[in-house]
Amino acid sequence: MADPSSYRPRPGEIPDSPGVYRFRDEHRRVIYVGKAKSLRQRLANYFQDLANLHPRTRSMVTTAASVEWTVVSTEVEALQLEYSWIKEYDPRFNVKYRDDKSYPYLAVTMNEEFPRVQVMRGHKKKGVRYFGPYGHAWAIRDTVDLLLRVFPVRTCSAGVFKNAARTGRPCLLGYIGKCSAPCVERISPEDHRELAEEFCDFMAGRTGTYLRRLEKQMAEAAEDMEYERAARLRDDIGALKKAMEKSAVVLADATDADLIAVAEDELEAAVQIFHVRGGRVRGQRGWVTDKVEDITTGALVEHALQQLYGEEKGDAVPKEVLVPALPDPVEPVQQWLTGRRGSGVSLRIPQRGDKKALMETVQRNAQQALVLHKTKRASDLTMRSRALEEIADALGLDSAPLRIECYDISHLQGDDVVASMVVFEDGLARKSEYRRFQIKGFQGQDDVRSMHEVISRRFRRYLAEKERTGEWDGEDVPEGEQPLKDEDGRPRRFAYPPQLVVVDGGQPQVAAAQRALDELGIDDIAVCGLAKRLEEVWLPREDDPVVLPRTSEGLYLLQRVRDEAHRFAITYQRSKRAKRFRASPLDDVPGLGETRKQALIKHFGSVKKLRSATVDQICEVPGIGRKTAETVAVALARATPAAPAVNTATGEIMEEAEDGVPGTTADTPGEPVSAGTPDERRGQER
Repeated sequence: MADPSSYRPRPGEIPDSPGVYRFRDEHRRVIYVGKAKSLRQRLANYFQDLANLHPRTRSMVTTAASVEWTVVSTEVEALQLEYSWIKEYDPRFNVKYRDDKSYPYLAVTMNEEFPRVQVMRGHKKKGVRYFGPYGHAWAIRDTVDLLLRVFPVRTCSAGVFKNAARTGRPCLLGYIGKCSAPCVERISPEDHRELAEEFCDFMAGRTGTYLRRLEKQMAEAAEDMEYERAARLRDDIGALKKAMEKSAVVLADATDADLIAVAEDELEAAVQIFHVRGGRVRGQRGWVTDKVEDITTGALVEHALQQLYGEEKGDAVPKEVLVPALPDPVEPVQQWLTGRRGSGVSLRIPQRGDKKALMETVQRNAQQALVLHKTKRASDLTMRSRALEEIADALGLDSAPLRIECYDISHLQGDDVVASMVVFEDGLARKSEYRRFQIKGFQGQDDVRSMHEVISRRFRRYLAEKERTGEWDGEDVPEGEQPLKDEDGRPRRFAYPPQLVVVDGGQPQVAAAQRALDELGIDDIAVCGLAKRLEEVWLPREDDPVVLPRTSEGLYLLQRVRDEAHRFAITYQRSKRAKRFRASPLDDVPGLGETRKQALIKHFGSVKKLRSATVDQICEVPGIGRKTAETVAVALARATPAAPAVNTATGEIMEEAEDGVPGTTADTPGEPVSAGTPDERRGQER
């Protein structure tokens, strides 16, 4: 535990101006980011008697080893820089809302010639109109299914669209009247775009005008005794009204607003957001966070606003944002929101009327979300804590292993030997810390030697980091293993040691891992192995394994860690093998890029036919000059044609595939064929 006075800046060093500051730990990792109107006054609050600090603040300043700051011109710039740094560095002591799902949106791709209606998740794209977010994708599909009767906009993928255009036959929706079938030119691009714009207008809340127009058309059709047309219009009106019922009017005057409510206790806070567009609730989302810093409700709201609108621009930021408490100060936040929207944004607390009533509904949702989260997490936290304690007791550790790293070796009969490293912190997978290795020290199959190489490489990098930061005074870094360059605080690959190393295997693998650590002089990291056969836990220099009960939470956690390492390793190994199977003699031709390789294969049909072509024939391919053609011809002439592959199950000689990869059948081009049956191949894959 560090003494804050050891890194406290000298009097007069800190400027009395707006800025953003960062606390770093002994590994130079950013652990907290904050902004201030006056850096001098704010930082002075951290360097006072520890007894006067909030427990969470005290924990942060004693974990930190240094502090630095950046001066900006205005508080709005400080707000923007704080958001950028929190997103970049992921500081452990900052409030971070855990949004554990990617909310689906109803999207209309207005950037295409024929706009498409679809469900979209993730980052928003330019030229696409979004409606939502929705709680479930099926809610979007139900709404779209109702609206396609009235607005038969294209919903098919690009592949289906092109296939229909090629065959001249629309898909099923085109036949049943739920698509205007622009693929077969039943509607012009201009009319289809107008249809898509009407769909967007309806979804944006401009429903009254369109419904009145349909009712007028229905009445005119009835007067003209066009009863079938009138009946269709009647059904269209019913479908639209049913779609509108799914989002009842909650605010008058077609209001566009976001309502944010916060429910909190001493340890956690839940945030709920209702998106109101055109007076109707168009979407809802929620987040939960640990209160790892001493923070007010207004500050929680400010962090929620940063996460909600940090990547948004234009109409995605509404004219009005209603909150339970205002950030302090509120002016910079309001200016920042106005800048994101491009016009004025009102940030306020609702006082009366429909908006206050709706805010109470949002608040109830936040309270229920917090209760539900605590109910789920209580069991989860209890089980994880119990699992870590059981592991510590079984292995004789001084404390629970809060960071566990697991390693696994994967190969296929000694080819493409790779290894994986997965990381679990506090019993949960930390996928950003996962790493994978190619075995470089030797060729062939030797799991024990491979494990020794991987552990050596990983912890040699760790020691190099300690030496670079002055935390370790040991021998020189071996040649070829350079320290990582990371002066700006981004997480370094191997900077943080685990309390426990788990290897997938038994006594030989454990001995190899321990030997690697001993050779590097590391004696404060525990090692164990989990053997698959009987799920026994092996320790270094022990003749007998540790047997945990089958119902043990500790064994269950070790199994999850081991299985995750195996999954990560075998995924990497399969990807390498797939790349090797897709290798082509054209890959070795200097100066021949992917586009021209595909042009050659498309022109000749296969590498076999290309190999028999003359230089003049190769020159006929667009983009291929004579010099390149001569290079291709020479390279293919030097390359030895692969021997025909044989299916060992049937004795059949397999033909060369159209893409030039040997070992594929003529009727299933591009699908690699391995020797043996599927069951035999699974047994060979490690």
